[in-house]
Amino acid sequence: MSENLPSTKPYLIRAIHEWCTDNGFTPHIAVQVDARVRVPREHVRDGRIVLNIGYEATGGLQIGNEMIGFQARFGGVARDISIPVANVAAIYARENGAGMAFEPESPPAGAPESETESTSGNAPDPEKPPTPPTGRPKLQRVK
Repeated sequence: MSENLPSTKPYLIRAIHEWCTDNGFTPHIAVQVDARVRVPREHVRDGRIVLNIGYEATGGLQIGNEMIGFQARFGGVARDISIPVANVAAIYARENGAGMAFEPESPPAGAPESETESTSGNAPDPEKPPTPPTGRPKLQRVK
């Protein structure tokens, strides 16, 4: 019977966001980044990113039951952000750390694999640059 009930996670995220806003705190979310998450990859550290989701830092914030979406500026450049609710690891107030952490959720069937997972087989990763040679560097004249 509980299998058919919707997740309480998006409701709790919205409630803590509202609590932070009402009390003058800055709501932040910690997000587990995988292929389904659309965030600036240069700000991802150890497969996670922390984002300010206060109304002052976001444009068009939508916290839905499946996705969180908004626009935010990174280095002065506006970016569209899209985060599946399943990837939210925590929501908390920056000022005092009060909030809630969530158990990691497995991606739905058919979802793309995580970027942090290794690929099977011995084929090199096409996005990963080749390893530089070790030892003394050599300078060669090309004519």
